Amino acid sequence: MISGGIIPLMSDLSQKRDRLLATLRDLGSCAVAFSAGIDSTVVAKAARLALGDGAVAVTGSSASLAAGELEVARRIAALIGIRHEVIDTDEFSRPEYLRNAPDRCYHCKTELYTQLEGVAERLGVAAIVNGANLDDLGDYRPGMQAAGEHRVLSPLANCGFTKADVRALAREWELPTWDKPASPCLSSRIAYGEAVTPERLAMIDAAEQYLRALDLPTVRVRYHRGDVARLEVPTLAIGRLASDEVRGPLVARLKELGFKYVTLDLEGFRSGSLNALVNISAG
Repeated sequence: MISGGIIPLMSDLSQKRDRLLATLRDLGSCAVAFSAGIDSTVVAKAARLALGDGAVAVTGSSASLAAGELEVARRIAALIGIRHEVIDTDEFSRPEYLRNAPDRCYHCKTELYTQLEGVAERLGVAAIVNGANLDDLGDYRPGMQAAGEHRVLSPLANCGFTKADVRALAREWELPTWDKPASPCLSSRIAYGEAVTPERLAMIDAAEQYLRALDLPTVRVRYHRGDVARLEVPTLAIGRLASDEVRGPLVARLKELGFKYVTLDLEGFRSGSLNALVNISAG
């Protein structure tokens, strides 16, 4: 340990950090696609350190953003000291996005990166960067195709950062989100083939807020056909949710929100569980 209780970085991670800062510095200026998740927060911090006022964080706002996330983005950007811009994205005007095929994220990111190109041109910044890391490259990520088409750079992945590396660096930099659970957009909770609507996203958002109030920070409410809610929580919490004192009020609240059936997934929480259906849906 060193003064202030900060754990020094391992030498390999220090090299990656230095490479990240050098990579961003070489850009001259950049716009960071900033969701305030752990990955984009680390990139925003690095961009601020490397480029100073040449870095700007840009957050897209729409109905797919969970309640409170925009306020979190504003607060973290202010903490980092990076200039922050909020743009209204219009992915709901894209029929391909609403249809919610397995490539939905491609159309969402296409909308975001198209608008970011406009911001970059207006501000005169040289590049657009995102928070993708090496672990993201191994999952089904159609958004990465959109990034490639819009020449969006992924400095974390290019500098060899895994998710664990990102969290370690965030902790070293004392970023408040270093241990924040992943929080993809609300649309990712809707089963492929079921239309994405603001009403369904509002149902999901309110249901997840209710569960988080039960001291369950890691939770997903998956929407399935027929207004079915499939709840994913850590396996150790399954018994508590199934208990009479929790189950009754929980079911009542979700039905009040518009769900007709409430189910509890016995496999527990797992990120990207709907991707298991990609091949079926795509076929």
